[in-house]
Amino acid sequence: MLFIDSFSDLPAPAKEYEHKVINFCKDWLSGQSTFILKTSGSTGEPKPILLSRNQMQDSAKLTGQKFNLKPGDHILVCLNVEYIAGIMMLVRALELKLKMTVIEPSGNPLEEFNLQDSFDFTAFVPLQLQNILSDSPEKIEILNKMKAIIVGGAAVNERLEEQIQSLSVPVFSTYGMTETVSHIAVRRLNGIDKTSSFEVLNGVKIDIDDRNCLNIVAAAGNFEKIQTNDVVELLDDTTFKLIGRFDNIINSGGVKIQLEKVEKSYENLFKEMKLPCRFFAFGIDDEKLGQKLALFIEMAEKSPEIGEKLRNYIPEFLGIYEMPKVFCFIPEFKETPTGKIDKKQTIKMIQ
Repeated sequence: MLFIDSFSDLPAPAKEYEHKVINFCKDWLSGQSTFILKTSGSTGEPKPILLSRNQMQDSAKLTGQKFNLKPGDHILVCLNVEYIAGIMMLVRALELKLKMTVIEPSGNPLEEFNLQDSFDFTAFVPLQLQNILSDSPEKIEILNKMKAIIVGGAAVNERLEEQIQSLSVPVFSTYGMTETVSHIAVRRLNGIDKTSSFEVLNGVKIDIDDRNCLNIVAAAGNFEKIQTNDVVELLDDTTFKLIGRFDNIINSGGVKIQLEKVEKSYENLFKEMKLPCRFFAFGIDDEKLGQKLALFIEMAEKSPEIGEKLRNYIPEFLGIYEMPKVFCFIPEFKETPTGKIDKKQTIKMIQ
């Protein structure tokens, strides 16, 4: 664990991970103008991306403005600093003169902290926040002392969103990617300002192409248009609802199936069965259909009872041809280094 309250006197790192943190801080403080980061690999092969110092500064300033971060505020950095989400937490501290506590990424970031510890801001992936709320409810007091919490890197499911309602701290789901230098839009998940749509940060321009996929122009992207494969419902110039990825549509026997729609439909059943396990829909090769729809469930032991309930379940919003043809129980999903489900590697476990 590293505590940094002065960038003129950086602490000595004791572990390899701490060396990465301190080395980045030194590079930034030296005035380095460009940085090479890797994409997470959740929507394709990981690839290096060159980002400028100005882009990262612009992104950090927008986050500071949105969440009222002030010099001297204390942030918890618990995301992997080899990727954009963790790196941008370091940049926010460096640029906004924040104090920071940095820990290696783990499933439950608050496990080693006690109730006397206090932070003003942090960023989690959904699984981290879900583990805190499920396994360490006594640590909610630490969360509620913060100005805000952002949750990104993957979708927030209904079960987690319900759990978040118990928190008084404002919690936001974020939308962004390495190419946009972290988030460019946020959605409030709790409180009286809770909403189902994302609102862009100041100065960010959005539009859609003929596929209804979002494109973005922002200072953090050097004002170049970034075209995404994310299908959205554009509500106005600053707000949108996220529908799913254009490349998350499979063709099964001539029927096009949106995978996010399937996952959304099965969330209710998992909630009814009180199953906290993760799951996802995906298309697997099929000789007859080309692709057949499979639902992958993370579960240590396959339960015949659960399998039967899944087979007999008729989701309200799915047509007969949008129903999974097979249910695959996997003891533990593979993950990317940023904590997202690595769907391709997980599927290989059954092939």
